[in-house]
Amino acid sequence: MEEYELVEKCRQGNNLARKELYERYGGRLFAICLRYVNDRETAQDVLHDGFIKIYGSFDKFTWRGEGSLRAWIERIMVNTALQHLRKNDVMSLAVNIDDVNESFDAEEPDVEDVERIPNTVLMRFISELPEGYRTVFNLYTFEEKSHKEIAQLLSINEKSSASQLFRAKQSLAKKIKLYLENNAE
Repeated sequence: MEEYELVEKCRQGNNLARKELYERYGGRLFAICLRYVNDRETAQDVLHDGFIKIYGSFDKFTWRGEGSLRAWIERIMVNTALQHLRKNDVMSLAVNIDDVNESFDAEEPDVEDVERIPNTVLMRFISELPEGYRTVFNLYTFEEKSHKEIAQLLSINEKSSASQLFRAKQSLAKKIKLYLENNAE
């Protein structure tokens, strides 16, 4: 079924279309949930909640061409994951940037070095970050949000967003350096 037809049938409440939507995009959306919550069971719950929102919101969707459906449902899923994190007060652990030690223990790895690391390993490193760091890192890196936008989404100040990103990058740099040292060719 073409994307536009899928949208229209979902808008009408067609359960076969809803099933196809889930089968077509569920894996990708589950990966988004895992990026934010880092626990498979909780990610499943967030995915479920997100699909309920998606199914109930087709009257608000505007077709803008091929790919607009995927972008729309991904945005809903990210927002659902963020809502879950806010509800569980994940960002209460945010650290003010004034409290961050400016020394950067781990030298930032070269892009060429990072490209040698399998994506699954990099994603594992990201998943191992503390929730606050991981949330800000995901929003900044994958969703391309500014610190101002992140601060608004997470109800924190911009300096907290910047400090969380700084610490996330510092932690990732250490993990990447260690991986490269242990897996030198």
